[in-house]
Amino acid sequence: MKLGIIGTGYVGLVSGVCFAENGNNVICMDVDAAKIARLKKGDPVIYEPGLEELLQKNIAEGRVEFTTSLKDVIQKNDVIFLCLPTPPYEDGSVDLRHVLDVASKMAKYINKYKVIVSKSTVPVGTCDKLKKLIASKTRVKFDVVSNPEYLKEGAAVTDFMSPDRVVVGTKSKKAAKIMQELYSSFMRVSERFILMDERSSELTKYAANSMLALRISFMNELANLSGIVKADINMIRKGIGSDPRIGSSFLFPGVGYGGSCFPKDVKGLINTSKEKGYEFKLLKTIDEINDRQKLVMVNKMLKHFKNNLKGKTIAVWGLSYKPRTDDLREAPALTIISRLLELGANVNAFDPVAMDNFKLLYGKKFSKVKLFKDNYSALKNADALVLVTEWNEFRRIDTERMKKLMKQRVIFDGRNIYDADFIRKNGFKYYGIGF
Repeated sequence: MKLGIIGTGYVGLVSGVCFAENGNNVICMDVDAAKIARLKKGDPVIYEPGLEELLQKNIAEGRVEFTTSLKDVIQKNDVIFLCLPTPPYEDGSVDLRHVLDVASKMAKYINKYKVIVSKSTVPVGTCDKLKKLIASKTRVKFDVVSNPEYLKEGAAVTDFMSPDRVVVGTKSKKAAKIMQELYSSFMRVSERFILMDERSSELTKYAANSMLALRISFMNELANLSGIVKADINMIRKGIGSDPRIGSSFLFPGVGYGGSCFPKDVKGLINTSKEKGYEFKLLKTIDEINDRQKLVMVNKMLKHFKNNLKGKTIAVWGLSYKPRTDDLREAPALTIISRLLELGANVNAFDPVAMDNFKLLYGKKFSKVKLFKDNYSALKNADALVLVTEWNEFRRIDTERMKKLMKQRVIFDGRNIYDADFIRKNGFKYYGIGF
């Protein structure tokens, strides 16, 4: 098929490259000329395992190309994906300006029947708005389809190439047939193609991420209680996770969730409910728990250091909101670092891939933070280590080397990746989530 992708952010680029990998001809469009120039050279701009290799391969084989021309991406393709940013406002409502602006401009270029696909996470009723807006500017027939993305950063290429489900929202039989044909090469089991109406599809995305956020926040609350009653949260996790009705996914306590989806989608669904006159109390609590959880380790530090962190040097391992990505959006590390600096602490930090983004986005705000070339260098003269992101390279540590580098032997494990007994037997004070 001939596919157009408008927006080359995380979702747009991964979608475009993966569609091309399965034999489609794809044109990706973005208004950022500098970014398009880099993409044309095979530079994916973002860090995502496996993406760079697929990008360069499909450029070489002529299946994916890049442009700044909206006219070209509309007129040369049959299915157009809108992969545009939908950032939240402070009240949790969603900024649809980019989506609506592009929809308004693209209408004049529609030269034959098109399937216009809303790929971004958008509030319920957005497809209806797009239909009305585009129809007011063209007489050419088209359909607007909801097809929310379900990509995990760090595993997005795998998720796209082997999806556990594809949700498509449309009442048009013609558009549904085209979308099913498009995705047929990505799945052998047709039951994974789930067809529904547009509004149900839009709400399904919010519901899925909010349910996962619920599990994380529940485990964080349970971990905090476990610490008080001196129970072992790791054993509790195994115990409840073995129940097939519950399962083991998203039951790991930590310093809170971050990223581009969970925080935004929870707040977005809270706002949608509020606009319709319904108070979604559970979601509001999930959001509050997550905000509080990001400071749990700082509070443990304050208790350990007798409410005085001034002049203390804290080494921070991990800046991205999760491993295998350089994404810093809503990252717990940012909240932790900000609070440490407010309390007068010195901060040394290291992350395997996110430090360039950190310098670019937060260099001025966090100018006092010292960045190091590796995780052990960040420990020099540190009074404590706080692990924030569970990168694989942080899982096995050289405690003897750490003893020589650190001023004080204290570890605050924000992801419970270390064995508490092992750490303590090797001469360190250990604090985890629920410990």
